[in-house]
Amino acid sequence: MSAPDATDPAVAYTAEHRAIDAEIERFLDAPDDGAALRTALDTLRRHIYLEEKFMFPPLRAAGLMMPIMVMIREHGELWRAMDAIEAGDPDPAACRELLRMLAVHNDKEEPIVYPQATELDCAADLTELLTEAAMPDGWVCAAA
Repeated sequence: MSAPDATDPAVAYTAEHRAIDAEIERFLDAPDDGAALRTALDTLRRHIYLEEKFMFPPLRAAGLMMPIMVMIREHGELWRAMDAIEAGDPDPAACRELLRMLAVHNDKEEPIVYPQATELDCAADLTELLTEAAMPDGWVCAAA
């Protein structure tokens, strides 16, 4: 069995999904750990930015219209859930709901969208962006 390809966006973006989930779970295990929740929300917002700005346009151009529309709609739902969490004291119930929403979203994105991203000419660039790109201040996802 060979090691996963570190330049494969399916591998890299899926790993970031798991890291986001782990930070939310860390917060739920220790609700006084606001840093874990802050890390999760900041990483998730940046993750959505990278997908919508760099991954989704070439996938849409390649004909993956309907799945991308669904992902963008769900990104808006996730964004609003994060806004609600950030609007007051972090609510563990709201964070559990965010985890549930992420599971539903990721269960579609990982097997449908990410394998197609692996086939793009810019696949290695998409992976590199995970370590190098920053989300511009004030950026908001398309369906927020």
